[in-house]
Amino acid sequence: MSTPATPATVTVAEYLLHRLASLDVHHLFGVPGDYTLSLLDTVLASEIAWVGCANELGAAYAADGYARVRGFGAVLTTFGVGELSAINGIAGSYTERVPLVHITVGPSQEAERSGAVVHHTAADGDYDRFARAHAPVVCASTVVRPQTAAEEIDRVLTTALRERRPGYLRLPSDVAAVRVAAPAGSLDAAVETDQESLAAFRAAAKTRIEQARNTAVLTDFLADRFRVQAALAALIAAGASPWAVLSSGKTVLPEDTPGFAGVYSGALAAPEARAAVEGADLLIRVGVVAADTTTGGFTHGFDPESGIDLGADCASVDGKRFEGVPLPAALAVLTGLVARRFGGPQRPVLSAPTPPVAADPAAPLTQAHLWPTLAAWTGPNTLVVAEQGTSFFGMCVQHLSGGARFIAQPIWGSIGYTLPALLGAQLADPSRRGLLLIGDGSAQMTIQELGTLARQRLTPVIVLVNNNGYTVERAIHGPRAAYNDIATWDWQKLPAALGAPDALMLSAATPAELTTALDAADRATDRMVFIEVHTGTHDVPELLHRLAENVRARNKGKA
Repeated sequence: MSTPATPATVTVAEYLLHRLASLDVHHLFGVPGDYTLSLLDTVLASEIAWVGCANELGAAYAADGYARVRGFGAVLTTFGVGELSAINGIAGSYTERVPLVHITVGPSQEAERSGAVVHHTAADGDYDRFARAHAPVVCASTVVRPQTAAEEIDRVLTTALRERRPGYLRLPSDVAAVRVAAPAGSLDAAVETDQESLAAFRAAAKTRIEQARNTAVLTDFLADRFRVQAALAALIAAGASPWAVLSSGKTVLPEDTPGFAGVYSGALAAPEARAAVEGADLLIRVGVVAADTTTGGFTHGFDPESGIDLGADCASVDGKRFEGVPLPAALAVLTGLVARRFGGPQRPVLSAPTPPVAADPAAPLTQAHLWPTLAAWTGPNTLVVAEQGTSFFGMCVQHLSGGARFIAQPIWGSIGYTLPALLGAQLADPSRRGLLLIGDGSAQMTIQELGTLARQRLTPVIVLVNNNGYTVERAIHGPRAAYNDIATWDWQKLPAALGAPDALMLSAATPAELTTALDAADRATDRMVFIEVHTGTHDVPELLHRLAENVRARNKGKA
């Protein structure tokens, strides 16, 4: 049987979907609107699955979680009202370097030309204001026109892929059906290396490494976003170096990788991590972004102008910058230099899992017992998604099983992010079982996407920490203030009301009940498991307690 000939032309919508599929995107998240419906008919006829979400913000978060796991994501919204609902999620992707595309479909070109006062506009004939609103939080954008549709779609997608940030495409509703030449070739997002700058970097790094007595590696989330894990592991092995990670990059390498000293959070870090990072004569930083929430409130004990620092497209040695040297090229150079200077037997793992502290099985459940217990429960195929707040600060310092994956959003820190992000991440890699860790305040922001998880037949374990309000805010300021209170919800009834009637509903207020619930979750792999755990209103992880003191002082201008 002969293979069907590739059509010479396709519609703009088909062109875009073909390009997304070539980037390994197989799910498109969003909410329908009348401007999008014709394009959605094309989606339903394509190889890309439509995932309708409860709202646009949840869809943007889901696309972000999907892209973190799969490498690229896509969200589709209607003009104006839909795209503005999604923009907070897009801003988080921009901040944390997550490559995706936000597609919005608006009124026809004729409506634009005439300045017609149609729905979802600001009733003043300005059709570009929402594109302008996106400009600060995307790396490339365009309003797709028939004459340049293919070139502009390719430009936005390749820029998003190259820079690991969101792109924005606005399609007037009639443009989606215009025919253009079929896609030819693949998208080329390769980053060029400045060979002269690379040679200068190699010379400076060689001198610095030859002078060093020992090295350590500190890494972060950019190593994950730019997919250089294998090169990073080779660098660590080449020098038998101890290594640590900022919490925003947790599990960029498996935590059983030899030499792992733990999560480094400045002066708030465990002794092993501090000793590895701050005791090194030469600290090599790979993809590090030093934020307040990940450095213990800027208490990191290294000089950013000292050592070797590798950024997305620039490397530096003792503060001297070498532009045009991307991460892969810089890592290849360093690995060879470090191997010649420090090569030898690999050191053993430095940081090991800490078993949960023994607790009275019938005593009230505490944060100190909760997080080590959950960490011990994880396996190599667990996808841990930790909400900003007690969940993140409690779990980020725990040692996870080798191969487990950790997703969080500590820099942008938009509460409610994780439940929709779990949706996207699980669809991106259904071989993993999701473990969502979220507080009651955060969950009230996006809990409606629980129904989307159920519609997609996903079976995560959801651990909801019910501690009566915004505990992370209480720890910083106003421990008993009314503004940190939230409405009391009946969480045990909520999943059924939201479309997950078969979820296994469990509750734990003591260590013994937590053990029983996790054992039940182990057995119930064929359905969603929802565990409501109860901890004290003012009980917080030690890292959060200490960081809250720092934040409180800085907010008052005293640090």
